[in-house]
Amino acid sequence: MKKRFPLRISRGVRDGQHNLFVSVSDGTYVGLGETSPGASEGAATAEEAQAHLERFVKDTLDLSSPQIVYDMAIASGIAPCALAALDIALWDLKAKQAQMPLYQLLGFSKPSKPTSITLGIMAPEEAKERLPLILEQDGIRTLKVKLGNPEGIEADKAMYREVLAYHKSYPISIRVDANGGWNVEDAIHMMKWLADRECGYVEQPLKEGEETSLPELYKNRPLPIFVDESCRFATDIPKWAHAVDGVNMKLMKCGGVTGALRIIATANAFGLKTMIGCMGETSISIAAGAAVSGILDHIDLDSHLNLNPDPCEGAPLINEITMPLDVPGHGGKFKI
Repeated sequence: MKKRFPLRISRGVRDGQHNLFVSVSDGTYVGLGETSPGASEGAATAEEAQAHLERFVKDTLDLSSPQIVYDMAIASGIAPCALAALDIALWDLKAKQAQMPLYQLLGFSKPSKPTSITLGIMAPEEAKERLPLILEQDGIRTLKVKLGNPEGIEADKAMYREVLAYHKSYPISIRVDANGGWNVEDAIHMMKWLADRECGYVEQPLKEGEETSLPELYKNRPLPIFVDESCRFATDIPKWAHAVDGVNMKLMKCGGVTGALRIIATANAFGLKTMIGCMGETSISIAAGAAVSGILDHIDLDSHLNLNPDPCEGAPLINEITMPLDVPGHGGKFKI
């Protein structure tokens, strides 16, 4: 798949990729799932993810319970992004067997929060050209700005100033994702700077592995702090709940819908805000994400909007909301 616009974050640039799709059938209904592979999620390629799943299902006779399958796969060391494809497919199958939309089967309402759309790291001149293209075409008014530019915080500020200039003529809600691109000193400085410039919150200000510095950043913070890469599973939440305001889950990172449900429950138990994001996913995985988003505080399900083209459908943008369909299953399917 090719991206409409290449996405640059603090760790590099991606303009396309190969995803893996998985189907599970009971002879009557077929559940569909998807993995967007990534080295940090345990499988760098679609082929590697496929190998993980083939090894797992060869020894797994009963796939009837997504929860049991999830626990077995995690214990077996299956890559989370590979597990996500199987888990999504199993939940899709369950909902189709029940003849219910997945969001209803899970006991959630439809989402009411708008999705943000992502602006990758770029030069101010490019940002000036890109902003109308990604926001005004679909009438979106919530923007996630990627910062953590390898060139330093002055480059971050220059790009963000272009966002503010655009904001004057097309008012938008703005949040920032540093993708671990700042050290503690820069993060403290940037959070104060952004707090005076329309930013709603900051996501993953510090690099994964530097979580012990979160309390220093959390103290007297001018903006809410969400963690992403620092929180892959529900079991990570108790370690950092005292030093963050919220967690961002991704199906590829936590192993699918089952992992997301556990993150939601644990975050709620600790009084944290919740958010869902995505990787380079089509409408199939995005539809599964939309099914759990009705209870969440912030939504960032936009990767399918940046595919040229999206080979799948089932996660339409309706009044700025990535909306699950009222059909059995998660609603995602191939266009052909």
